[in-house]
Amino acid sequence: MALPTTPTREFITGLPKAELHLHLEGTLEPDLKLRLADRNGIDIGQSTVEDVRATYAFDSLASFLAVYYPAMEVLQTADDFYELADAYLARAAADGVKHVEMFFDPQAHTSRGVPFETVVTGYHRAAAEAPERHGVDAHLILCFLRDMSAESAAETLEASVPFRDRILGVGLDSDERGNPPEKFATVFARARDLGYRLTMHCDIDQAGSIDNIRTVLEQVVVDRVDHGTNVVEDPALVEVLLERGLGLTCCPISNSFVSDDMKATEIVGLLRSGVRVTVNSDDPAYFGGYVADNYLALAEAAGLTCEEVVRLARNSFAASWLGVAQRDAYLAEVDRYVASYGLDAG
Repeated sequence: MALPTTPTREFITGLPKAELHLHLEGTLEPDLKLRLADRNGIDIGQSTVEDVRATYAFDSLASFLAVYYPAMEVLQTADDFYELADAYLARAAADGVKHVEMFFDPQAHTSRGVPFETVVTGYHRAAAEAPERHGVDAHLILCFLRDMSAESAAETLEASVPFRDRILGVGLDSDERGNPPEKFATVFARARDLGYRLTMHCDIDQAGSIDNIRTVLEQVVVDRVDHGTNVVEDPALVEVLLERGLGLTCCPISNSFVSDDMKATEIVGLLRSGVRVTVNSDDPAYFGGYVADNYLALAEAAGLTCEEVVRLARNSFAASWLGVAQRDAYLAEVDRYVASYGLDAG
């Protein structure tokens, strides 16, 4: 098979990859939202897919969240959460995803009366069935909402303990303004004691972004950073990423919705400097692009070579929380794929 001169959609889609920055609630496609609203007798004020899609419009993180959280009202039962996750996993498999670590926001549901157990049971059932149904190895990361209190996060963490075997790690998302990572340092220390892996969102171009990244790396001491491309503002922190081999879970298409560009220059600069940059889809139902779309958008914007696209895929497994044997098996799968094009995986 001949190697394409530039990364094509076919090459990118077939390339084995992991997805490490994906919000399950952000995969709520308009047709599924309508179906769940009808099933649960909820009037969402829209009656067609086009009506729903028209509400998926925003130009900042705050305006996105104002649409994002109300949409979750249609998620009521374990079957609803299962159907949402299963639909995403089918779509991810079609994009060449072999391993995924999926965020979910329990407080967005428990705060409206849905039990924690309902949420995790539905999502975990989809994850457990994913290898057989879709050929995808799937795991859950519990995220705390940073615009809620640290006490609420602590309560949510304790609620997770009976389900510890179903949850891989914890993260921190939602509105970063006025909610720095140190607000949750104690909760994350407790999570580490419980055996969870740690990650935190450091959204792009927020007030104090570089200070938040410094806190996440030096005080909280996370295992991975979500978004985080503002790290280029401090070369010493870039060195920390390199020394620790930490991954950055970047989301090019969503960047272009909440900022003035997709941060291709920063992402690719970090990639070429050796940082474990990864490409992910974030909230694809809202931003209009699943993971292969994000790879392709970045490749076209930055003029990436096929070798650099392969490096992104390899980074996705290297930055994952897989065990060594499973990680190496996926990397070998990448090698076989690129070898079929006559390309050295490097």
